[in-house]
Amino acid sequence: MMLQGVRVAGHFGELLQGRLGANGPVALVTLPCAALTVTARGYAGVGLSVHGAGQRLLVPARAQKLLDLLGLRLQGRLVLRATMPAGGGAGASTATLVAVAKLAGWQGPPDLLAQACIAVEGASDPLMFAAAETRLWASRLGETVAHLPALPAFEVIGGFYGPMKRTDPADDNFADIADLIPAWSAASQARNLPALADIASTSARRCLQLRDQTAVQDPIWSLAPQLGALGCVIAHTGAARGLIFAPGQVPAGARGCLQQAGLRCVVQFRAGGVGSAGGWR
Repeated sequence: MMLQGVRVAGHFGELLQGRLGANGPVALVTLPCAALTVTARGYAGVGLSVHGAGQRLLVPARAQKLLDLLGLRLQGRLVLRATMPAGGGAGASTATLVAVAKLAGWQGPPDLLAQACIAVEGASDPLMFAAAETRLWASRLGETVAHLPALPAFEVIGGFYGPMKRTDPADDNFADIADLIPAWSAASQARNLPALADIASTSARRCLQLRDQTAVQDPIWSLAPQLGALGCVIAHTGAARGLIFAPGQVPAGARGCLQQAGLRCVVQFRAGGVGSAGGWR
């Protein structure tokens, strides 16, 4: 007998990610994506077992650790389904933990849930917060470094390119983006989408040039001018690659162009706007 079900949205890479100064923490601005989700369903039973995609996303011991940290109890078969690949940089791991917590009845402060996720996996996306894209988030600490202005509405089309790579919490080999934060805040306040897209592209380029020896071959750089995109967004530790457009400006045939360039699981979604994370005004 199925007891209940919960769905949690993931994200599509990061608009910004890097070190805040040479010795500062790793911080990011996430890009919520309601088109990519993790669904958790619970079925009555004895003990706790994980089935479905959850066998790749979460082992029972980690699920139990999360529940213990939050003072929750969940028994039976836990079935997890994800519409994003593990290691794609789309938040599958964090979305899974948040879904399990909510399935078990968690209604507490998101900050406490974030700390529990950090304790379980060592790093966390801010998917437990509403309007997550308005936080400069220290992903290894589970802390909000700064609150940022709401983003203007925009549209993204992207997919996954190259090998999947799950986040290593001990990895701090990121470019310094401290200089980008004031510009990002100012452009957000002015609702200047072209400037924001340019800053996101700068963060992406710095990251790929530092971390990926094949970055020069990454198709995202040729796709952007080819399709008239305002800029690029990537997963700084995963395979997600996307293009940023003004609302309604994704050209016909863009999906086919991305697929021909080698991007898999192409998704198109709306983000930003006043209201909620990943919302649309």
